[in-house]
Amino acid sequence: MNNPVKNYQWHKIADTPGELFEGSANGLKIIEVAGKKITAARYKENIFIVAHKCPHAGGILAEGTIDGAGNIICPIHQYRFKLANGRNTSGEEYYLKTWPVEIKTDGIYVGLEQAENLRP
Repeated sequence: MNNPVKNYQWHKIADTPGELFEGSANGLKIIEVAGKKITAARYKENIFIVAHKCPHAGGILAEGTIDGAGNIICPIHQYRFKLANGRNTSGEEYYLKTWPVEIKTDGIYVGLEQAENLRP
């Protein structure tokens, strides 16, 4: 059995962090990329992209908060997820989808996966 290899299609989401988080008081913002709603998060000058909704009860993560340890906290049940890797840190064993971010001289990009099966 072959495992699919992840290939990314990179999408520019903003020119600067200030533009990306304009109007955000909590360092979280809903953005839409390629028809998909996702959440942009800013923690200690780093930018992360995570799922739009909590995998537990569907809470809108941009309506939550970020704690001092770099976890995004769902506004419904306060489940916590590490922004860097999506790992649940409050013990419920859920996983939050994350996407890679690249900051280049011309802007901020997020990589959305394109699965490619390598079978001949």
